Amino acid sequence: MLLVSLLIDQSDIVTILIIVVIVFSILLILGVRKSYKLKKENEKLNSMDTKMPEEETYKDFTDGHMYDNK
Repeated sequence: MLLVSLLIDQSDIVTILIIVVIVFSILLILGVRKSYKLKKENEKLNSMDTKMPEEETYKDFTDGHMYDNK
């Protein structure tokens, strides 16, 4: 137990914890930024006119010369 405590100092633990906090903070910031961008894009897409154009009446395509209508 004494050997382990000599290998890992309190300052080493603090340094490792600081590095871990920095990495997770960066990931959190990137996630919030991505969420904000997706929300903006979603609002933009929702505001677009998404109505389908009026459907045309059905046209019989079998009247062409390729179909033998006898």
